[in-house]
Amino acid sequence: MPIEKVLRSRALNRALLERQCLLRRSSLTALELIERLVGIQSQTPNPPYFALWSRLTDFSQDELAELIIDRQAVRIALMRSTIHLVTASDCLSLRPLLHAVQTRALNGAYGKQLAGLDVQAIAEAGRALVEEYPRTYNELGTLLQKQWTNCSTEALAGVVRTEVPLVQVPPRGLWGVSGQAVHTSSEAWLGQPLEDGYTVDKLILRYLGAFGPATVKDMQVWSGLTRLREAVDRLLQLQQLRSFKDENENELLDLPDAPLPDPDIPAPPRFLGEFDNMLLSYGDRTRIMADHYRPRVFTRNGIIRAAVLIDGYVRGIWKIERQRSAAVLTIELFEPLARQDRVALQEEGERLLRFAATDAESHDIQLIQAFG
Repeated sequence: MPIEKVLRSRALNRALLERQCLLRRSSLTALELIERLVGIQSQTPNPPYFALWSRLTDFSQDELAELIIDRQAVRIALMRSTIHLVTASDCLSLRPLLHAVQTRALNGAYGKQLAGLDVQAIAEAGRALVEEYPRTYNELGTLLQKQWTNCSTEALAGVVRTEVPLVQVPPRGLWGVSGQAVHTSSEAWLGQPLEDGYTVDKLILRYLGAFGPATVKDMQVWSGLTRLREAVDRLLQLQQLRSFKDENENELLDLPDAPLPDPDIPAPPRFLGEFDNMLLSYGDRTRIMADHYRPRVFTRNGIIRAAVLIDGYVRGIWKIERQRSAAVLTIELFEPLARQDRVALQEEGERLLRFAATDAESHDIQLIQAFG
């Protein structure tokens, strides 16, 4: 298929914001948006609530909490072998396809310890334990170590996490509720078996619908899968993809009818939660964040800080702290803002505080200028 044209950074930025419902909030339900985005990164419980609030016109914490309690949405390790909040349907269909990602992560971390052990026997014993009642990884590993005495508890729990589709069950994942992550199998929790037959081709198309246009490397970074070029070539031959180039002559793939908004369309300020997928789904993140800001957002201990978007790009980080009956939103800006952007950011920040700290008697916003 012939290359059509060059897409510059701003065009890619606006395409991403459009597909992520960040140019304007969407009237979709929370469940519909979770499916559209192919899940929401969820290493900690609260970020998905902020992700949905930033993207939906009428979202409350109860809407997502009810989906989790009613087992319509679950938290499970999928793309990149990290915890994602996904629909029950995607849990059952994506988990077998992404099993190879889990296996590679397990072998990289514990391959030497597990050499010569019957991994399937460990997995079967682990499944019986978590289906007896939900357990923490530490509890699971400790119980398994009674039989496999020469293996660490972490490696044993890792085997079960890899070979058994473990979901985190409530109250983990509910807004405002603390507690350890406890796990059972998706089959026990959802009452349905995993579904074989979900194809890499379909996963690529869904990724592009939420994150495109993108390179093959981007697809691999997002999913954790490798060797996707063959599937992309097949989709191109079937005319299910169209092709562009970026400013560095890299090939970009996209759906034939996916939206490409005007690069000059205004983008309102938005607050992204920690670990937002938009920061983790590309090899080249410059469509949303300048490279020199990455160390200020991606910490050495693996935390991806909550980020502020101004004109569609990461321009700062934020956090909310409670001080007795007060809630304080602190925004650390990486560069100066025009007056209209500062006013719009203040207004969006006030809305964020009303969402996140409804019980606080007072709200305050502090802007910190973290630039030269």
